[in-house]
Amino acid sequence: MKIAVVTVVAGRHDHLTAQIRGLVASTVAPCEHVVVAMGDERIAPMLTEIGSTATCIEIAADGPLPLARARNLGARRAIEGGADLLVFLDVDCIPGRNLIARYAAAAWESDNRDCLLCGPVTYLPANIHVGDSRSLDDLTAPHPARPDPPNGRVEPGEDFDLFWSLSFAVEPSTWSAIGGFCEDYRGYGGEDTDFAATAEQRGIGLRWIGGAHAYHQHHPVSDPPVEHLDDIIDNARVFFDRWGRWPMTGWLDGFEEQGLLRRDREGTIARSA
Repeated sequence: MKIAVVTVVAGRHDHLTAQIRGLVASTVAPCEHVVVAMGDERIAPMLTEIGSTATCIEIAADGPLPLARARNLGARRAIEGGADLLVFLDVDCIPGRNLIARYAAAAWESDNRDCLLCGPVTYLPANIHVGDSRSLDDLTAPHPARPDPPNGRVEPGEDFDLFWSLSFAVEPSTWSAIGGFCEDYRGYGGEDTDFAATAEQRGIGLRWIGGAHAYHQHHPVSDPPVEHLDDIIDNARVFFDRWGRWPMTGWLDGFEEQGLLRRDREGTIARSA
């Protein structure tokens, strides 16, 4: 099985470097690592400097980051390169040693065909310096809001709103059936919830893959993420128009409590005056 990893990035060079170290330490190596640089011309020379063989695709990024488009371009390149399995990793995520192996094993099982394969994600604390991905095993503490099956076990999922684009795998045929990420979304938030909703609508299954651990490196963030308020409002409006409900309800509720936006059940959402 030819496995390709797809990562989209703008900045976060240290995080990307740590991810690449993690891929090198993996028990199963990907056939290709496709890195899509969004408006960041320093990524390609950085990859050369650290000796990475990753394929770098550069795209413009005027305004909000084109995350959906970047993932779609990365997937297209991986599929054109002959990949049998696409593994998407957020640039902040370091793969555990067995992440790729667990995704590959799950993809081989007939019960998991035409499914989104999702692994647990551990959020690393701010005081952790990651120098060697092999030391991450002792830090494993997956986010409690999502399933964490025992190592090697695959569990079916029913709540597609739990899907994260931080770490997941999908076969090219399943990717094509979903149609990739909707490029109406720009900037932060909503596109992964839309992707999962489309998968569910089209009869794609959801599987939680025990042992496919990813480790999210710390970076400063607000809760709710007020620095992304405009993107989230715009993307929430896109999602409501497509699905008739609000996504990211925790964030939107938080913004409303702070008096930053107003919305209603009819699909109106805007910054508060």
